[in-house]
Amino acid sequence: MQWDVELDCLGLLCPLPVLRARKRLLAMAKGEVLRVLASDAMAAIDLPHFCAEAGHDFLGASDIAGGSAYLIRRGA
Repeated sequence: MQWDVELDCLGLLCPLPVLRARKRLLAMAKGEVLRVLASDAMAAIDLPHFCAEAGHDFLGASDIAGGSAYLIRRGA
């Protein structure tokens, strides 16, 4: 899947990946996709929960070297 913006949060602990994703998403247009790279295991729980609460679409996660990559589509 393609993404429009990538956010590197590798090495950051909870809640920083979610807070930085939130800030970046605010600057993006509706429908654009953000790819968040995170090594904190809590991101697997926090990012989908954040998306559900904020109205964004959580598109899934995949393993990468040193962590995981999460795809989020900017909602309304």
